[in-house]
Amino acid sequence: MKIYLASGNLHKKQEFQGIFNEHEIVIPADEGINFDPEETGDSFIANSLIKAEALWEITKQPVLADDSGICVDILGGLPGIYSARYSGRNSRQGASDGKKLQQEERNRLLLEDVAQEISIKNQENRFCRYVCAMVLYLSKDRFYAVQETMEGELIKDISLAKGQGGFGYDPIVILPEYKKTVAELSAEEKNIISHRGKAGKKLQEFLEKVEASK
Repeated sequence: MKIYLASGNLHKKQEFQGIFNEHEIVIPADEGINFDPEETGDSFIANSLIKAEALWEITKQPVLADDSGICVDILGGLPGIYSARYSGRNSRQGASDGKKLQQEERNRLLLEDVAQEISIKNQENRFCRYVCAMVLYLSKDRFYAVQETMEGELIKDISLAKGQGGFGYDPIVILPEYKKTVAELSAEEKNIISHRGKAGKKLQEFLEKVEASK
């Protein structure tokens, strides 16, 4: 089955293709579709639905959409849905001019933000989790949504960042049970344990049922 992915992120396309390996994953840019919906939701699920419905209205074909981010306990769950816009301690929901920083800069600023919060609260808490809300959108009246997490801890200093795999905050999130950062995982390992991989597996099961019922 051909499934449109509501994203322009090539890294995400690769991850989704690995998860939904029996289907053809296509992003809007592959077919010259101009796609940049405004994500005005106040939750991961809300933003996923906004993107899924917007692309379905264009293609009228099955659509996958996800919204994901990193939630840090000591920051009260931020940056959360603002992870791609995070611009440091004073701009946790994004810069006022709308400009986005390079990911390496976001990683550094997040670690500094957390270190400062630890110092203020005198509480050593670097626990965090990735959250992914994923939607399989078949029509306006028929869609499936799941939300999953991957638990981890932030490293103490940017000098400890490791790994060439993954993307986003992966080099600064360590998985204690693996003794690796997320960026050090192989694609196969990540697809099994990641927030996106776990959500995708559940939607893959739904998709199999959908196809079997035809």
